[in-house]
Amino acid sequence: MSDNEGPYQEGKRAGIHPLVVVFGVLLGLWLFVALIVPSSKNKQAAGTEGLATPVVEDPEAAPVIFKVQSTVPDMNAVGLVVPPQATDSQVIGLLKRLKQERLDGTLGSHVPPTTPGHKLGDHAVADIYIFSDPKYADQEAIRTLARGAHAPGTLLPTAIPFEVAMEEVRGHYRIDLNDTGAPDKGSLGLADESGVHSKHFRRIF
Repeated sequence: MSDNEGPYQEGKRAGIHPLVVVFGVLLGLWLFVALIVPSSKNKQAAGTEGLATPVVEDPEAAPVIFKVQSTVPDMNAVGLVVPPQATDSQVIGLLKRLKQERLDGTLGSHVPPTTPGHKLGDHAVADIYIFSDPKYADQEAIRTLARGAHAPGTLLPTAIPFEVAMEEVRGHYRIDLNDTGAPDKGSLGLADESGVHSKHFRRIF
């Protein structure tokens, strides 16, 4: 090497090749996303994400009509059907109306007893599911919902899949007078006790 020849020569690249830098940055971003950012699957399993989105309720919404489509006495469950055009505000209004009737002791005038003769009343324990499509308000679908998302598959050889039935639930009113801290739970959509919930699930009370 001559005395005039410096450490950098024309035509030769000094330092790390740019492609190596680019690949290093991409690898770092991938690791960050994979290891640090929680996946949507984990969020849903935890049952804590997407549940607090506010629902715009219309206080002027007309009361929605409904009919009792089916009862499942051994599951303390009832299926109600509202018109397909019923709005979320109307479903919320129905949930609140059912709760008030329960508190007033008049729920039996619209909803069949789920625990007839019980010391705590005819609706001491009840799961009231609200649908717009009557075919999902039958006993088979309600049994699937009442068993929950993680019921063994062998118990449900011909049943409607839980995930399908869950997404058809417009509203859910759970009564459990044995739970003195929170005897009434109402929601748009449905949330399973394991934390699995429908896409439009929103807690109302």
